[in-house]
Amino acid sequence: MLAIIQARTSSIRFPKKVLTRIYGKTIIEHVVLKIKKSKKIKTLIVATSVKKSDDMLVDHLKKNKIKYFRGSLENVALRLLQVALKYKQKYFIRISGDSPLIDYKIINRSINLLKKIKNVDIVTNVFPRTFPSGQSVEIINVNSLKKNLKKMSKFDLEHVTSYFYKNNQIFLIKNFSTKLNCNIKLSIDTKQDLKVILKKIKKKFFFNFSLKK
Repeated sequence: MLAIIQARTSSIRFPKKVLTRIYGKTIIEHVVLKIKKSKKIKTLIVATSVKKSDDMLVDHLKKNKIKYFRGSLENVALRLLQVALKYKQKYFIRISGDSPLIDYKIINRSINLLKKIKNVDIVTNVFPRTFPSGQSVEIINVNSLKKNLKKMSKFDLEHVTSYFYKNNQIFLIKNFSTKLNCNIKLSIDTKQDLKVILKKIKKKFFFNFSLKK
């Protein structure tokens, strides 16, 4: 399975957040390390933009020997599609670069579910949201994304899967759930989010984080 981490440094609420260090490693490094725990992921790519603002991120990825791809800043759907086509994949898993606590077991679960359903368009845990923020996983059918790209609005192109969710009656979407409290926030959108998470989770658990059912 191809995993694509969507990342940029031009976040308005928390600029350069993916390069912010937590216990000696940047947020993007933590995301990469968590995903690599899954043996089901064969290829991992950080998809960022061609904008000069993301040069620093690319330099960091090169330094740490992390594969990357550069595409449109605004048209995220096209950026991710280009990665999938480059690696000749039928599906790819999309994970946000602001999720340093992503649990590889959720990734494994989504991939196992994909194998059980033929011709599914999306496998997700966000339609409706059934896992905490920061544990979002979406597996996207490459052919479905390619076919519908021209139908998407500017908003849809930025958010990638919103078009499928708005038109769920014509797509095969499989959502999976958990008994966990979905009101817990484990993604990092602001500096305050980071402070709250660090207060709750100590170093040992940050590196070895895993959700408990």
